[in-house]
Amino acid sequence: MKRLLTILLLACSLIPVSAQFPDGRELLQKIDGNMSSENRIFTSSMIIYGRRSTHTVKMKTWTAGEKKSFTEYLFPAREQGTKMLKLEEQLWIYSPSTDRIIQIAGHMLRQSVMGSDLSYEDLMEDNSLVRQYNANVTGTEVVDGRQCWVVDLKAIVPDIAYQGMKLWVDRERNIPLREEMYAKSGTLLKRTELSDVQKIGNRWYPRKILFRDMLRDGKGTEFIIEEIEFNVTIPEHIFSKASLKK
Repeated sequence: MKRLLTILLLACSLIPVSAQFPDGRELLQKIDGNMSSENRIFTSSMIIYGRRSTHTVKMKTWTAGEKKSFTEYLFPAREQGTKMLKLEEQLWIYSPSTDRIIQIAGHMLRQSVMGSDLSYEDLMEDNSLVRQYNANVTGTEVVDGRQCWVVDLKAIVPDIAYQGMKLWVDRERNIPLREEMYAKSGTLLKRTELSDVQKIGNRWYPRKILFRDMLRDGKGTEFIIEEIEFNVTIPEHIFSKASLKK
């Protein structure tokens, strides 16, 4: 009996560690199931921690799938009425102070929004991870007291903002609690910390994300979801250039 147990223990020790990890693609599908939706409407606050001062921007956003998004600034007064429209890969911004619509394209999409740590791409995109990356689960770590899978992502589509990512994914709730975003060169561009994870309907969702642009100094930008509705009906006219000046 002792010999049999010894053989069994030895056999178990020879099983590759990777066999104990979940499949990377299946894990991304579970993350997408929590984080993505066909439609959503939400109000949010963006708290920008500057070197000398802190300021807050409040906004309301409508999204339809991965290709359509409309955002209206609600606060502060000087920004109220500013609107952004994304259709496919194109982005337009309307400024009430100038009564003009300008298009943001190419590398300009990666510029900072109002001095924050978020780019226009960060703010407006809601793409499925499983359609953009291959994933490899490499280990486990503890983040904020939660057991997490450590996952390396490599982009499978061209011209994407982050060619590589590293995620720390809550093993129970299938939500990233920490993310690192990399350039093709391997340079660390941004880091996020996701918290205040709540059950909304049948999904887990983070209500707070701290963004840090690793190429600049500062305490980061906090993005807080105040109210959110998933899979709701949104009138098609919302996603039109005519809505920018309404």
